[in-house]
Amino acid sequence: MDATTSGSSSSIPFHTIVDPSLSLMPPLQQTFQRVQRHCFGDSTPGEFPLAASPSIVLHVLTACNLDPQDLANLEASSVTCTFFRKPANFTPDFQLSITELAALDMCQKRAIFKPMTSEERDFLKQRCGGSWKLVLRYILAGEACCRRENSQAIAGPGHSIAVTSSGSVYSFGSNSSGQLGHGTLEEEWRPRLIRSLQGIRIIQAAAGAGRTMLISDAGRVYAFGKDSFGEAEYAVQGSKVVTTPQMVESLRDIYVVQAAIGNFFTAVLSREGRVYTFCWGNDSKLGHHTEPNDLEPRLLLGPLENVPVVQIAAGYCYLLALACQPSGMSVYSVGCGLGGKLGHGSRTDEKYPRLIEQFQALNLQPTVVAAGAWHAAVVGRDGRVCTWGWGRYGCLGHGNEDCESVPKVVESLDNIKAIHVATGDYTTFVVSDTGDVYSFGCGESSSLGHSTAIDGQGNRHANVLSPRLVTSLKDINERVVQISLTNSIYWNAHTFALTDSGKLYAFGAGDKGQLGVELVAQQTERGTPECVEIDLS
Repeated sequence: MDATTSGSSSSIPFHTIVDPSLSLMPPLQQTFQRVQRHCFGDSTPGEFPLAASPSIVLHVLTACNLDPQDLANLEASSVTCTFFRKPANFTPDFQLSITELAALDMCQKRAIFKPMTSEERDFLKQRCGGSWKLVLRYILAGEACCRRENSQAIAGPGHSIAVTSSGSVYSFGSNSSGQLGHGTLEEEWRPRLIRSLQGIRIIQAAAGAGRTMLISDAGRVYAFGKDSFGEAEYAVQGSKVVTTPQMVESLRDIYVVQAAIGNFFTAVLSREGRVYTFCWGNDSKLGHHTEPNDLEPRLLLGPLENVPVVQIAAGYCYLLALACQPSGMSVYSVGCGLGGKLGHGSRTDEKYPRLIEQFQALNLQPTVVAAGAWHAAVVGRDGRVCTWGWGRYGCLGHGNEDCESVPKVVESLDNIKAIHVATGDYTTFVVSDTGDVYSFGCGESSSLGHSTAIDGQGNRHANVLSPRLVTSLKDINERVVQISLTNSIYWNAHTFALTDSGKLYAFGAGDKGQLGVELVAQQTERGTPECVEIDLS
């Protein structure tokens, strides 16, 4: 059972409605009694037969787990609006409408909402726009784009993290800084359970060069590896190593639901949709001024202070934030603008988060964001994919290596509906709603998954300028739901493909054991996906 729907019995009481005319009728007469029913009551707008039994309607709405937009449509319909807009006179709030009560009840089933106090819930409601339907949309959006509460695999720089659906964590690969969390500095070529986390349920993970961060279902953050939130690559910071998961004390008072590790900084997202950053604050690059080794989280200032964020993505010196507003979903960017990766039509830096306006012009509602080292990507609600930034090696998928300073739709993917996108160092993967996987960009380390020749000369390392179906993944006859690839300019890349059955497939660079599979003598990479011996379901 999905942890997000555990305890699915409705927290709102089901009121039994007894029809007195039927209860007084002799049993035999009940059998032959015919009652004529009309589809919409007496054809009066805003009324229908179940209006006399609102508790039944509430039970049905809650049990069906309707989308927040469906609930809003019931209030907007000229046929049902009167009934669904008026106060339902039910606890816990007699003034709430049936649809608002249904949304609140569905919120109460979500893992991040359950432990909140009444004051915290009311604060989140106001922050989301004053409606429980908007709160529900916010929670569901975060779960969908981050695989929160579901199994996931992270292809970090030289090491890998795998989280099972029950919250256990396995690690393998390079361990020079203790980033595997086993209390040693020894490499692991097979997935190994982090036993010190026993009794702690992990819901999200992030991996950077030499360090790892884990988020528990209680909102606690555990970190190990390089003892630094700043410089992520080869620098003097983080000379001290931590070889077992340790709680980040400076985040104890913040309920964290996601972490993202970029170059020179780390970012975390709170349950209320606030973004905090560590380090890289010199010259107010992230809306605040701090020292590079600052260990205190700083609230990301600017337009996002009062806008709830559902997902963050970190690249080389920049950050993307997927925001959830009453008017719809939007994307903000902040940091280094080289290559046009901030998406504002220029290559200038942004000290504060700035709205990427191009999505409005494209009439696209973003649902997932991905930040590669030098380029970025978004999936829209309608399944379209947009990319922008540095186009080297064809990583934008537009058939060339040109830079794009504003989001541009990948036209060659018009025949599919995308649900997921992942970006790395000049590499991009797209997953369709049928489970097919497409990749494009830099072919180094065989990390694109194209095991056969793609340049007509037997070179599986060739760059791919336009999206190409990864046939090696299609051949496994499994539906892929998540792709993760290395997002580092200093490490050879490897890639994970997670299927809906919980199987994990790996390919690309494996010289440090980061694939979780043994390589034959003299091999440093794997060109075709191989199943890792671990069950993440």
